[in-house]
Amino acid sequence: MKILALEVDVPGVDEKAFTDDLLKEEAGHAWKLHQSGVIRELYFRADRHTAVLVLECASLDEAKAVLSTLPLVRRALIDFEIIPLSAYAGFARLFERE
Repeated sequence: MKILALEVDVPGVDEKAFTDDLLKEEAGHAWKLHQSGVIRELYFRADRHTAVLVLECASLDEAKAVLSTLPLVRRALIDFEIIPLSAYAGFARLFERE
């Protein structure tokens, strides 16, 4: 199952909590998840500095579990909105017989 995960702010978090060491740890963990095939794509939004991940997981629960292993999530500095995706079926309309 393909899942879109959009980073959302956690109210009350001080920007000073995002230390260089912690951000390096986060990047290293994201790299491991990418190498394992769980994170398929990883971006920052162009309009604000938040992450956008495309995950490949068996379920929403698995996606939540995977995201909970990220250092920034474990420390409650960020969270994610998790959106399940399905394939676009609209092209079938192009081939319907009238």
